Amino acid sequence: MNPAQRALWYVESHLAEPMTLDEIAAISGVSRFHIVRAFAAATGLPVMRYVRARRLSEAARSLANGAPDILSLALEADYGSHEAFTRAFRDQFGTTPEAVRAAQCTGHLKLQEPILMDSTIADKLAAPRFETTRAFLVAGINERISCDNGAAIPGLWQRFHQEVADIPARVGPVAYGVCCNSDDAGNFDYIAGVEVADFSELPRRFGRIRIPEQRYAVFTHADHVASIRRTVNAIWNQWLPASGLKAADAPNFERYDENFDPATGNGGLEIWIPVRD
Repeated sequence: MNPAQRALWYVESHLAEPMTLDEIAAISGVSRFHIVRAFAAATGLPVMRYVRARRLSEAARSLANGAPDILSLALEADYGSHEAFTRAFRDQFGTTPEAVRAAQCTGHLKLQEPILMDSTIADKLAAPRFETTRAFLVAGINERISCDNGAAIPGLWQRFHQEVADIPARVGPVAYGVCCNSDDAGNFDYIAGVEVADFSELPRRFGRIRIPEQRYAVFTHADHVASIRRTVNAIWNQWLPASGLKAADAPNFERYDENFDPATGNGGLEIWIPVRD
């Protein structure tokens, strides 16, 4: 797990929070000097310029969708005033926030999309254990994920941590990242959520899914969460074809227990893959 990958994860999962170069360097496990050069070498962008461009791009999307309060957007993007935000917005896009809101579109802007993290295959994959789950319910923040926006998932988790207190009937401390409703084009629904007792009082803005009773192969991902794609790639492209098993038509999910630290991305997690003979 290299420093640039750790930095990408931290930026995308904390985009709406204040962050400094020192904090990004600390999460990346290197010095300020090191992360500036490592991030630029990996992405072609200085790390704080990437942070600024991502925040302004998300603000532009909000404006195009009719966000009424530009000052609130400015503060969320870590600008202290409407004026400072407008200057940065004009420098980035060559137009004003008001013009984007009036146009109701971002097609003419060069937005900074999230940069995808590492997707190579893990060198070593420990053998899984097998468990049969009971049926249970998960509720949380959901979004349709396509092949070209997988980097949006850390942002879903940021929203989850901001809104999880509003999810009623929560059961236990464990969090789940559920992949479901996939199609032939590789798109799927992702829910960053928690187990709930029922959906009866759940606000409509939250996604929901029932995980059925199902046999799962359970893999431990002990490294930083930003390298999860490497483990997932190894499961689907190496382990499963060689296992003699088949993927079952059921949700697969990540399980984050109390050992996982969402502030740093450390602590490990489990990946549950539904299987059948």
